[in-house]
Amino acid sequence: MNDPETYFVVPTHRLRDVSQTVHEYDEHFWKNGHSPQMIVFDDSTPTNVEKYFSSLEQLKTNSDLFYVGPREKEEFIAYINSRLRNKRLEPLVKNLFRPSYGGNRNYTLMYSLGGLMVSSDDDMRPYSLMEDSPESLENNEISRGRLHKVGKNGYARKSFDIMSAFSDVLGKPVSEIPENYEHGDFLIDTAMDLETNVTKGLIEDNATLLQRGRVSDDAVVKMAQTFRSGTNDIDAIDFVDMFLNDEDQTSLDSLNDLYVLVNFRPAVTNKNWRMDCGVAGYDNTFGLPPFFPTRLRFEDYIYRLWIQQEGIVAAHVDAAQHHTKSNYMRNPPASEVLNEEIANLLKRKIKDSLTSVDELGITFGYTGEVTAQDAEEILEKITSLHTRALRAAETAKSQDRIDALRLFAANLEKAFYGFEPDFFQHNLLRIVDDAIAVIKASIELWPTLVEICYFQKLRNGLPMMHLGRAAR
Repeated sequence: MNDPETYFVVPTHRLRDVSQTVHEYDEHFWKNGHSPQMIVFDDSTPTNVEKYFSSLEQLKTNSDLFYVGPREKEEFIAYINSRLRNKRLEPLVKNLFRPSYGGNRNYTLMYSLGGLMVSSDDDMRPYSLMEDSPESLENNEISRGRLHKVGKNGYARKSFDIMSAFSDVLGKPVSEIPENYEHGDFLIDTAMDLETNVTKGLIEDNATLLQRGRVSDDAVVKMAQTFRSGTNDIDAIDFVDMFLNDEDQTSLDSLNDLYVLVNFRPAVTNKNWRMDCGVAGYDNTFGLPPFFPTRLRFEDYIYRLWIQQEGIVAAHVDAAQHHTKSNYMRNPPASEVLNEEIANLLKRKIKDSLTSVDELGITFGYTGEVTAQDAEEILEKITSLHTRALRAAETAKSQDRIDALRLFAANLEKAFYGFEPDFFQHNLLRIVDDAIAVIKASIELWPTLVEICYFQKLRNGLPMMHLGRAAR
């Protein structure tokens, strides 16, 4: 039996900067003896494609590089609709693959069907920041890290063979993965709520702990991820808290603190509440569930629920990557806070009403209701943040910092509908109801689309542009 093909994918909406990402990963793979098929999945507007595509097109790579942009996606959607032959399903197909975090990742799942997929976001890099003097981990620790001031001594870049780390585990039964992997039921992050992945507040250092439990030797690793430095997947509110706590910082867009890894070791677990799709790999040989087609930044939450079924497990591999946190085309902090609060509400509602999990999806009972208490709990948290920002402005020493704090407070009030409870609940209900309707319908249609795309991929391939490669 031939080994499944390995794809390296970069989902992006920032075509201006993606060439540098592709270049760095391509060089990393070549130095470590790998040449995966690389595919950029671009959510850019046609105008931005016209402005920035040439830089990607002219890039010389060691591995084959392909591009799936607006034109290729339009052709893909047209093919899907021609096979479905149902006009009523066309809006759902469009929503499932719409420009969004989940929609773009759903393209990556279709194009990598039958193979292994390794995915990195456009602001990731193939190295990690590690402390100069690594500390030994405790028996139950899988990783440890802490915040460092940018530009200070005490840490350095370290590179790991990312593709080999994923190849060691993806699609393999636990009995065949390397012996240095710890085994357990799930991981606990000392800085995170376990089941929603919401932070417990800004913490200077944290550890990831292994909850011991039996892992079946026959269970297959269906998804895996590296560790990461830079931001450690912290919430938008934590970025704000970092700004509030640093009186020398004058802009919310600049990051004065970096998360640096102290040490880590690989592990395989039955559950994975710490799923980080920005640095993840997947065994897609027989199809996987769709990402939630949402702009709310919780597209990967379906995988945290789906991985809990018998016979499949997740891994944290023996490698790490770095998050550079690009601010280009990123929503303002106040908008990110709103999106995160809505996503956190949906995570709780979906998890609490989960009824079943199967090969290509999940089923849950939540239908989109939002109570007055739901809205009040969010507003109480955010009005407290608003008050802290205004108080910080009163004691700030520079005018730039004062202006930044007041602007954030004003934007926060605007994003949360003036903190008016009834108006906020009304709009929250509208957003949640729309998101849940699309998510449920998408999961129901997904198996049909997987079948259509699987056979088309085998017969003729899916629409994409080959950008070539340079010979060494």
